[in-house]
Amino acid sequence: MVASGQTFSQPEYTENFYEAIGGHPTFVKLVDAFYEGVADDEILRPMYPEQDLRPAKERLLLFLEQYWGGPKTYGEQRGHPRLRMRHMPFRVGPQARDAWLRHMRHAVDRLDLAPLHEATLWDYLERAALSMVNAAD
Repeated sequence: MVASGQTFSQPEYTENFYEAIGGHPTFVKLVDAFYEGVADDEILRPMYPEQDLRPAKERLLLFLEQYWGGPKTYGEQRGHPRLRMRHMPFRVGPQARDAWLRHMRHAVDRLDLAPLHEATLWDYLERAALSMVNAAD
């Protein structure tokens, strides 16, 4: 119930998932939280040959933003994502998949998204992780 004289405004509707969940700041928070876990992970960290994780963070950020309807910077800089091809040089088995999902789950939980947005994002991330498996442990 709205008290006399008060107004209630609905959030603006958008069909763009990127905008709906908060745009760039939300994706930065997601990627930062994810890489906090990766930095100390004995399975995943060796898959990042660069000493500094900033380039990997930037690539993931740009990819996710473009995938979800944000800027097209990833495609402009790197072309088609070709995720499986780009991950082929790395041995991605079930343990690596599970570690990736564990850190990503923690990152998604830190976003405090609406349930439908959280489920939509998590469904994609889970399917993406499963599709990257290219080896048995």
